[in-house]
Amino acid sequence: MNILVAGGAGFIGSHLIDALLSEEHSIICADNMVLGNTDNIAHLKENKNFVFMKCDLSKQENTDFIFKKYNIDMVYHLAANSDIQKGALQPDIDFYDTFMTTRCILESMRKFNVKKLFFASTSAVYGEMCDVNLEETTGGIKPVSYYGGAKLASEAMIYSYCSMNDLKVVIFRFPNVIGPRLTHGVIYDFVKKLRSNPKKLQILGDGTQCKPYLHVFDLVNGIMMFTREIKQGAEVYNIGVKSATTVTRIAEIVRDKMGLKNTSFEYTGGDRGWKGDVPKFEYDISKITDAGWRPTMSSDEAVETTVEEVLK
Repeated sequence: MNILVAGGAGFIGSHLIDALLSEEHSIICADNMVLGNTDNIAHLKENKNFVFMKCDLSKQENTDFIFKKYNIDMVYHLAANSDIQKGALQPDIDFYDTFMTTRCILESMRKFNVKKLFFASTSAVYGEMCDVNLEETTGGIKPVSYYGGAKLASEAMIYSYCSMNDLKVVIFRFPNVIGPRLTHGVIYDFVKKLRSNPKKLQILGDGTQCKPYLHVFDLVNGIMMFTREIKQGAEVYNIGVKSATTVTRIAEIVRDKMGLKNTSFEYTGGDRGWKGDVPKFEYDISKITDAGWRPTMSSDEAVETTVEEVLK
């Protein structure tokens, strides 16, 4: 198939492209390179089945051009601003890079009669719902970040295009995804800070923030498993791990893996790192595990493996 991977030069997208190429698909990687990195796709430069285009997918003429030129059969849509802290300072980023990319891709799919879509959504669509078993069908969800809001709006737009145009769609709601080629996030920040000052580490919040961390290899395995054959309509899955890791535990793992001694942890205080952060989170992943997918690493194991990979 001729597959468009939107956001393909990013952390997750580049790993997905590696997997898709291993199955001999032809890949068109489109990325605005805000969070994408040429190093992530440098090893694909000579691959005859790989094409890279730097472009803004929030502009309809750009998406239309790609669909027309490359005769696209399927789209894996991972283009978004995944840096919630950055988006909090500039709300337009999430509107254009997260929501408008979705709308433009869907419109190009309609125009060029492309029926298959994978969409990377997020656990952030649930907002901060305490003491609720968060299933894919949970109602009344209220995102607390611009990123979560843009993703939820994107899901709604996908459902409407799916109904009106008979699409076949799989949506995954990601938790915190980590692994090689990481570009931002708590592990990335801690390593950077401790390389600068190994004696002191500032930790946002009180360190008790606790979330599930999923390794990117497990995520990509799930994406591949559920997109080889897609049924008519839109199917959404929570994907993640049943365990979780606190921010303080991540700090301890980074410190220990770096071989540091006598590093003091200094907390900024409060129950969260920034406005829009959800300090404690878990959701029900029984739908996807019942369908046959399982992670190979726990949350702590994913963190430990990622720290080792970042330090290489």
